[in-house]
Amino acid sequence: MTPNNLADMFFAQAARMGNRPRYRYRSEAGWREVSWAQCRERVQDLAAGLCALGLTPGATVALLSSTRPEWTEIDLGILAAGGVTVPIYPSNLAAECGYIVCNAEARIVFVENEKQLAKIIEVRDRGFELDGVRHQATVRHVCLIDGPGGGDVVALADLMARGRAERERHQPELQRRRAALGRDALATIVYTSGTTGPPKGVMQTHGNHLAAVEQLMRLGLIAEGEVDFFFLPLAHSFARLLEYLGLYAGTVTAFARSIDTLIEDAAAAQPHVIPAVPRVYEKIYARIQATRNSASPRKRRLLDWAFQVGRRHSQCLQQGRAVSPLLALQVAVAHRLVFRRIHALLGGRLRYLISGGAPLAREIAEFFHSIGLLVLEGYGLTETTPILTVNRPGAFKFGTVGQALDDVVLRIAEDGEVLATGPNIAQGYFRRPEATAETWDAQGWFHTGDIGELDGDGFLRITDRKKDLIKTSGGKYVAPQTVENLLKTQPHISQAVVIGDNRKYCVALITLDAEEIQSWARAQRVDLPAREHWPAHPEIMALIDREVAAVNQQLPSYGTIKYHRILAHDFSPESGELTPSLKVKRKVVAQRYQPLIEEMY
Repeated sequence: MTPNNLADMFFAQAARMGNRPRYRYRSEAGWREVSWAQCRERVQDLAAGLCALGLTPGATVALLSSTRPEWTEIDLGILAAGGVTVPIYPSNLAAECGYIVCNAEARIVFVENEKQLAKIIEVRDRGFELDGVRHQATVRHVCLIDGPGGGDVVALADLMARGRAERERHQPELQRRRAALGRDALATIVYTSGTTGPPKGVMQTHGNHLAAVEQLMRLGLIAEGEVDFFFLPLAHSFARLLEYLGLYAGTVTAFARSIDTLIEDAAAAQPHVIPAVPRVYEKIYARIQATRNSASPRKRRLLDWAFQVGRRHSQCLQQGRAVSPLLALQVAVAHRLVFRRIHALLGGRLRYLISGGAPLAREIAEFFHSIGLLVLEGYGLTETTPILTVNRPGAFKFGTVGQALDDVVLRIAEDGEVLATGPNIAQGYFRRPEATAETWDAQGWFHTGDIGELDGDGFLRITDRKKDLIKTSGGKYVAPQTVENLLKTQPHISQAVVIGDNRKYCVALITLDAEEIQSWARAQRVDLPAREHWPAHPEIMALIDREVAAVNQQLPSYGTIKYHRILAHDFSPESGELTPSLKVKRKVVAQRYQPLIEEMY
């Protein structure tokens, strides 16, 4: 299949797959299934409905919704009508939504529910303030996914009904639009999370997405008819890549209800591949460690034996050494007694886990491998649609983000920054020529902003963000993400932010995993006060002191955490301390807790 655009890719696959299942989702009555043919009809209705609304070729349409089947169908409907999809995170505040809608010049906006509708109505009717200037979003049509609509808000069901009724009339025009869409046509504008300022709209073409998918297809990560599992936000480029990869491969996509029901839904869906961000793997790892710590002495000995056997097996595989018959037998016993129960929690037939969106601690990847679950970590940015490298089933190194895709060329600049070229790299930032010129140089190299190293086999190791590197007053460089990832492997630590640039030593702000603290308290018979008092609780402080000390033992003296402070709440997108893709907003955290930081110095 060599499609000219993403819409052609979908329609060609839908025609071939026919009545085979395209996706599954959970309803009150249980799992429901939609075929490729049914999905194709819905996409055609959406495209015709958008045409009837007055969408012109190349016009932008904003999509403000959580991950759900309708998200993918609306996206495909926009593309099939010759439009450009502009995703917005549902956790974004009204002003942030307004900025994206205004910057992208979107006149049509899809919203998931009344909560999201209120944001768009607010920025449309009352405007919003940005950098001291008042703006007002010019929105002509709002389409509501969940709800009856009314007034100037049209329900998704009504839009699709109109499209179905007028499809024959609009079909010739829609076919002309699709025929005019080449690989260089703009497909989507994806706004970065904005960890350091207003988000920038990354212009991704149909060809950028197709190039990324075609390169991944050569690696055999997923096959036709296999089940992939969706819960990541489709507003994020990582999930979007996997959406198109599944369409290209002909998979069945199982949609989780939410991240809160992740384990339950995975067990029922029995996926072959699960993509997730490191935060998910960190939580699963912490839960397994907490289960081990609270187990009876007999069960703990069994778990420790199984994990030790798994580690030895993992090391053999990593080093390419033969597995002895005795070790093979021990692994089989460990799987039967311990590992298969963990596998069952995730459906029981996983081939791979995929990690992206942020760095994954090597210790966590090695642990999963030791229990028989291979995590394939990749690397890329929104600007690279969104992949440059990935570990493969037959070629992986933990602690690295894998080798470059076939058509991607990497180079390490003199200052250690990773530079890249390739057909999947985006065209620049929408209406931001200065920012584009700062990131794409005159020779066509994209400057990632990440510091990295390439080994002799071409595996890339990312050490940190260029702007995040800490240089202590003693002249030593510390990569904060490395230290933070080690801290997050401790069972009771949820998040960590390391501070130390131009300071004598490094310190850390730490948040707690509430569930694990409560479990620890029950096991130790510790009376917990209200959460706001946890940072000053003597036994909690002693617990975290021990976990920080355990991490310090793995660090050079200049990179150790001299002092730390526990925060009363965890970071979250709602509090403004995490991006919607769960990256820490360092600038926000440093400003918000400046007095606490200064206290440690």
